[in-house]
Amino acid sequence: RGLYEGLVMAGVSYFYIYKDNSGEWRWNFTSSNGRTIAVSSESYKNLGDCEHSVSLIKTESPAAPVIGDDNYKKLR
Repeated sequence: RGLYEGLVMAGVSYFYIYKDNSGEWRWNFTSSNGRTIAVSSESYKNLGDCEHSVSLIKTESPAAPVIGDDNYKKLR
């Protein structure tokens, strides 16, 4: 088994960084059930910039409020 299959089997969420078809860096976030639930909205020429994007999500998201449109507000 590969590393990623092992992570899914262990129920671990993870960021997956890869080069896309144009040779630029991107990331996916995979939940503990093995499904991709977030992807980078842009590609990065430098690996460090891609890693910085992941780092921002990891540090900034715990305190980020959830906001939504009027439909969301009606249900909350």
